[in-house]
Amino acid sequence: MEDLRFQHRVRAPAGGTRKSAIVGVVASGNLEVLVERVLSDVECALDIKTAATGFGEVWTAVIGDFVERYSPGGLRFSINDGGARPDTVSLRLAQAVRLIAEDGR
Repeated sequence: MEDLRFQHRVRAPAGGTRKSAIVGVVASGNLEVLVERVLSDVECALDIKTAATGFGEVWTAVIGDFVERYSPGGLRFSINDGGARPDTVSLRLAQAVRLIAEDGR
């Protein structure tokens, strides 16, 4: 098991008022993402637990692209990875941002 942590300064806060959201499911080739609105508007953090060790450079590239595209200010992501491909990671992160951007609880 490998634990990775990324922290980024961002240019804008994530939209919406929802406090938390979950997308995906931990299974072979997929991942679960819990996102919580708990940080300041200019930062985001991503904590990743993955059984696929040795892919830090890939995670760095995928997370960097995601942060640049979405500027998820104020959000902390907790990711449980079941061996997801980079495109699946990007999809789940985008889904999490869209879901938390909804107004609600």
